[in-house]
Amino acid sequence: MAKKGNRKRKSGTGSQRSTRAAKAQPEEKNGFVEWIKALAGAFVLFLVIRTFILQTFVITSGSMEETLLVGDFLVVNRLSLGARIPGTQKLLPGYSEPHRGDVIVFDPHHEPDLKLVKRLIGLSGDTLEMRDAVLFLNGEAQDEPYVRHEFPDGDQYDPWMAWQVDHVLDTVDRSSYRPTRDTWGPLVVPDGEYFMMGDNRDSSLDSRYWGPLARWRMEGRAVVLYFSYDGESRKPFPWIRAMRPGRIFSLIR
Repeated sequence: MAKKGNRKRKSGTGSQRSTRAAKAQPEEKNGFVEWIKALAGAFVLFLVIRTFILQTFVITSGSMEETLLVGDFLVVNRLSLGARIPGTQKLLPGYSEPHRGDVIVFDPHHEPDLKLVKRLIGLSGDTLEMRDAVLFLNGEAQDEPYVRHEFPDGDQYDPWMAWQVDHVLDTVDRSSYRPTRDTWGPLVVPDGEYFMMGDNRDSSLDSRYWGPLARWRMEGRAVVLYFSYDGESRKPFPWIRAMRPGRIFSLIR
């Protein structure tokens, strides 16, 4: 009788183990599902933030020196100007309008797969002109402390600038109009468009060459640098050895 009792107890213990194992399987499965849901939610949140609120951008050319240097990493505020609805030319409402002097990241019409960053120089309806590298806005010479002239002797006509002929004032003889990098205009910025220029005026392919920018192409206002290193350095591990700590977390003006 004692032996039979022991057998019964052993049989009961095995049954309990089977029950625990059966319960553990759905619990493990539920934990895995919750983990996947958390990852999916985080990914969706990341996409929403990147598409409609904030974007990052890396400087790869010297067209905005000294304001922005090669190797600067920017945060772009997309919410301020209104983010574009993906796949359309429509913008969500922003809390501000573009202002002269803003540094803006945009999608240029001449390079569909490229993002550029330039300074907004002219609004719709503004009359712009350059005389010997001095910018005139609505007839007044502008003080531009951020401007750099890297190659002052390189002023010349470029066929890309031919678009200006249709926008210069009637006082200009269109038949003989030959704009150059440093001398062009006066011309009027068309309605709904904006004139963008790089701070490094001698090394910037900007609205002087490819024309004004449509409002819907603006990605957002560049606001702060979150990292910076010498992108042209040849040192090993330049993001560490050529870091520019003095530029990190500085505001873009």
